[in-house]
Amino acid sequence: MSTENLTLKRVGIDTYHENVAYLHRECSVYRAEGFQALSKIEIHANGLQVLAVLNVVDDENIVKPNELGLSEQAFKQLNEKEGCFVQVNHAEPADSMDAVRKKINGERLNYDEYFSIAKDIVENRYSKMEMAAFLVASGQSSLDRDEVLFLTKAMLETGEKLDWKELLVADKHCIGGIPGNRTSMLVVPIVAAHGMLIPKTSSRAITSPSGTADTMEMLTEVNLTPDLLNEIVRQERGCLAWGGTAKLAPVDDKLISVERPLGIDSRGQMIASILSKKLAAGSSHLLIDIPVGPTAKVRHMREALSLRKLFEFVGDRLNLHLEVVITDGRQPIGRGIGPALEARDVMQVLENDPDAPTDLRQKSLQLAGRIIEFDPDVRGGQGYSIARDILDSGRAIAKMTAIIDAQGGRKKTSFTPGKLYFDVIAENDGTIIDIDNFQMAHIARIAGAPMDKRAGVDLYKKLGDKVVKGESLYRVHAEFNSDYQFAQNLCASNSGFRIGPADEVPISFVAF
Repeated sequence: MSTENLTLKRVGIDTYHENVAYLHRECSVYRAEGFQALSKIEIHANGLQVLAVLNVVDDENIVKPNELGLSEQAFKQLNEKEGCFVQVNHAEPADSMDAVRKKINGERLNYDEYFSIAKDIVENRYSKMEMAAFLVASGQSSLDRDEVLFLTKAMLETGEKLDWKELLVADKHCIGGIPGNRTSMLVVPIVAAHGMLIPKTSSRAITSPSGTADTMEMLTEVNLTPDLLNEIVRQERGCLAWGGTAKLAPVDDKLISVERPLGIDSRGQMIASILSKKLAAGSSHLLIDIPVGPTAKVRHMREALSLRKLFEFVGDRLNLHLEVVITDGRQPIGRGIGPALEARDVMQVLENDPDAPTDLRQKSLQLAGRIIEFDPDVRGGQGYSIARDILDSGRAIAKMTAIIDAQGGRKKTSFTPGKLYFDVIAENDGTIIDIDNFQMAHIARIAGAPMDKRAGVDLYKKLGDKVVKGESLYRVHAEFNSDYQFAQNLCASNSGFRIGPADEVPISFVAF
C-alpha cells in the first residue's frame, strides 16, 4: 500500500450502486503505483477500507493532484470527514471471476461459486462491466432449477434478514410487465385491516413507468430506516416502503442497477431477485402474480405454468409457502400509467369512488382474498368476500390512511397530471382489439415517467370498447416540452392500440 497520504474530497456525483474514486493524472501516487482508469483500488482511512473503480481526471476543479475524490456512495460508505488523510492501493482481483468465466463458457455453477460471486458483488469487488458479464452469461446460457436455487440462497445469505417473530408473514409480488398494475397498494391495507402481518417492501421502476414505491411516494415517504419500518409494521400490521434502505439481499440492488440500462430480465435472475428479497424481508407466505397476454412478459400459458413450477421448486426448498396465480395480462390495469395517475386510481378504489377503475378493484380483491386465505381461521373460498367487505366498509381506506400517517404523513399534493398534454384519437370506427402493454409503458416513460411523477398516460378506452373515428383513445401528459415532443413522435409512429371487429378481441387466460 502507498504510504503517501492524500486528502479526501467528496465529489458530488451519484454513481448509483457503484463506488467510484477520482485521482488527478498528475497525482504522484497515480504515477508511482501504475494505476489505470477503470482499475479497482482499495482506499484506507483510520482502519476503514472501501473498494472503488478508479476514474482519472485532468481538471483540478474536480480533484487536485494531492486529493482523492470519492463519489457520493463511496464517500458515505467510507464514513470519514472530508479533508482527512487516506491511502490507496491496488485491489486484489475478485477470485469469483473464475466462476463468471465458467458461466460465460456455458458451464454449470455450484452453490459455493454463486455464494462467492454474491459476496464479491456485495463487497464492491465487481465493476458494473463485470456484473454485466455475469448477468448476460446467466441469461444466455440460462440457469437450471438448482442454479436458480443456489443463486437465490446466495443472494439471501449475503444480506441482512428480518425476523418478525410471527408464524405467518404474508407478501405478494407481480412479475411485472403490465402498466398501471398497482394492486399492492390495495392488497396491503385490506390484508393489514384483516389483522395479518404484511410488510411490503417494494422496488422502484426498472423498465416500467412506475414501481409501487414510485407511486406510493406520491402519498407519503417510502425511504424508511429499518428501525422505523419495524415500528410501523408492528403498529399497523403493514407498510408500503422502498426496499433499498433495509439492506435486504443487497446483491439484487446492485444487479438491478446494471439490468436497468441493459433492459434485461432473465427468468432465473428474476426468480432469484424476487424470492431472495421476500425471504430477507421475513416472509413466510407469498403470493406470486404472473400476468399472461400477447404483450405481457409471459405470453403463453405453457410458459406461465413452467415459471410457476420453478417458483414452487425454489420456494419449497427454502421453506417458503408459495402460491402462484395466473392473471389477465392482455392490457394495462386501471386507467393511469405513471406515478400520479396510478396513485389517483388507487385512492379512487380505496374511497369506493363510483368512477374507480373496475379492473383494478376486482383484481386487487381477488389477490387480497387469496392472501387472506393463508389465515388458518379462514376457509377456502371465503377470502374474496372478506376482502370485499373490508374495502366496502371503509376499513381499507382507514388502514391506508394510518399507514400513510405512520410513514411520514400525507404529502400536500394533488394527482393533477403534467400540464403539457395531447390526445391520441381513433383513426376509424370499430372495437379495441389490442392494447400493446410494452408500447404504452414506453410512451409513458418517454413522456417522463417515473422521474417526472406527473408524466404518463391516462387511458380512456380498454379492450372490447367500441369507438368512432376521431374519439380519444388516451391522453399523454408531460412536464417538459422535449418529453412532450418525443412522446408525440412515438405515438405518431405507433399508438399502441389496434381497432378491428369485435370477434378479434384476444381471449384471456385466467387461472385464479
